[in-house]
Amino acid sequence: MSANAIAPRLYVDSADTGRVSRLLAARVVHGVTTNPTILERGGRAAAEIPSLYERWESEGAREIFFQTWGATREELLRNAETLRAVGDRVVVKVPATAEGFAVASALVSDGATVLITAVYSVAQALAAASIGATYIAPYLGRLRDAGVDGDALISEMQAVCAGSATNVLAASLRSADDIVSLRLAGVPYFTAAPDVLDQMLLHPVSDSSAVEFDAAMGRIGA
Repeated sequence: MSANAIAPRLYVDSADTGRVSRLLAARVVHGVTTNPTILERGGRAAAEIPSLYERWESEGAREIFFQTWGATREELLRNAETLRAVGDRVVVKVPATAEGFAVASALVSDGATVLITAVYSVAQALAAASIGATYIAPYLGRLRDAGVDGDALISEMQAVCAGSATNVLAASLRSADDIVSLRLAGVPYFTAAPDVLDQMLLHPVSDSSAVEFDAAMGRIGA
């Protein structure tokens, strides 16, 4: 199956509960992605992870991503198991380090849904596919900041994952156009901040057309 045969999915990358809830209520996004930086930016503590999960699950999130942490393989795996225990919609994010790949492989073997995050090379993408990780998350904006053609590199990552259980879930997307260009390159899944997702839903001509439609309905007696 080609990547373009896979229906696209949008995720919201935020711990701002008000904005996340609005997008979930609109059924615009498939789920919620977080990492430690996003939780900190949103003013959230690690102890709040279970309550965030409960809230987002009740609001319809089908997948909820939390990232494991630790300096050693044992710590990463122990904290990943703590996250898995929060609920069956948890996707465990694991950093793309040597220890992280070992932990991801163990989690996959135990039936966990795993995303390998901060993937910056095609070789890392291939390694993730070889162990059966469900997702990889390359960061488009950060690749561009480093002077790399992120669109081309992420397209290559998707290509080397073809035929496997692994797909790209692109992150660090700074505009609606970023999402469109990666989709045209075959990438199926995207996570972005609420502001970027809002960009996807709006166009000034659409807004003016809606006003005209309403005015016409008023003129014909609705």
